[in-house]
Formats: sequence, structure tokens, C-alpha cells
Amino acid sequence: MTARPSWQLILLMALTVVSGIVDAVSYLGLGHVFTANMTGNVVVLGFAAGGAPGFSAAGSLISLAGFGAGAVLAGRFANALAAHPARWRTGWALLAEAVLMAGAAAAAGASRYAGIGVLAVAMGVRNATVRRMAVPDMTTTVLTMALTGLASESRLAGGRGSRSLRRGGAALAMAAGACAGAALVLRHGAVPPLWATAACVGVLAGACLAPAPWNRPPTPAPPTA
Repeated sequence: MTARPSWQLILLMALTVVSGIVDAVSYLGLGHVFTANMTGNVVVLGFAAGGAPGFSAAGSLISLAGFGAGAVLAGRFANALAAHPARWRTGWALLAEAVLMAGAAAAAGASRYAGIGVLAVAMGVRNATVRRMAVPDMTTTVLTMALTGLASESRLAGGRGSRSLRRGGAALAMAAGACAGAALVLRHGAVPPLWATAACVGVLAGACLAPAPWNRPPTPAPPTA
């Protein structure tokens, strides 16, 4: 099996932390709505339809629509630039996500629904981009299959546990992001954490786009005699 480039795993682990923060901001600060985890958002929509208090059907629908729009935009971008290097495409997609997150921070201060919509577009762009990368167990926004694999393929279950570190690391990364996001929302409200996530994703985009050593093609081996 071909080893995954280390830059992909580092990048996706960092984005998983950001997703934890985003979910904390949207759920705790924007009215019990998810903008990164659409599975949870569909469940919340069901809660609202069933009459459970404190859940917004409008917010969930806006989030789902924004997420879908972001995924469509990212898909068109990736298809149009399929001939370009993967790091370059990823970097520009992350830059778009960072700009959208900054827009969500600006919008959320005026309208909760506007903040939800723009943030959901950003996360739709993210999910479509990560899906293209196709790194197993590193979706950055959901953990169900990673945790299933962690248990069902563990040595306890008779497996080899070959990706246990990656799967467990993803769970810890999202939990750490959610913890940090919750603390920030409870102390400062929803807007400052969104500016922080925009800055973090912008740094990651720059790392993908910069002419750094990890972005250079490998030096060919000298010819053998």
C-alpha cells in the first residue's frame, strides 16, 4: 500500500480540530444548529419537526442548503482544475474556506441565520475538498466510521489495529477542538472563535500554497553506474 504524504495527515488532523471548534460555535453560539456535521443537523431538523423546544428548523434548513451550495462550488472548482497539483487545489480551496469563515464571523454579528448560512457554505467547500483527498478515516467532520474501524479492526476484535493511532488521534483532535470552542463561546460569544478559525484555516492554506520544502517534488535519485 502506498504511504500517504505526511502533509495530508497533518493538514487533516489540524482541520479536524477546527471542525470541533466550528461545531461548538454553531451549536452553542448559533442556536443548536450544526454547520460542519450534516448528520447531526438532519437529526436536529427531526427534533424541530417533532416539536422539541430549543431547536430551529429554519436554521437547520439554511445550514443544509448552504452546505450543499458550498460542496457544489468546490466540486466545480476541483473539476475545472483537475490537471493542477493536488496541494495547489487544496490550498486554494482552504483559502476560500478561510474567507468564507471570516465572512461568517462578520455576518453572525448582525444575523444569526446569515452566520449559519455562510459558515455552512465554508464547511461544504471543506467537505468536498477533503472527500477528493480520499484519506481513510480522516473526513475532518464526522467520526462514526473511524470509531467503528477503531473498535472492529482492533486487536481485541481479532484485527491488526493498523490505523488505530490515526483514528484515535482524529477523535481526540475533534474533542480538543470542541472543548476549546465551547470555552471560547461561553467566554466571548460566537464571533471571536469564528475569526480564530478563519485565521487558522488561512495559515493552513498558506502552508499548502507556499513554495516550502514539503511542496517541492522529490529530488530524483542519481543514476547508478
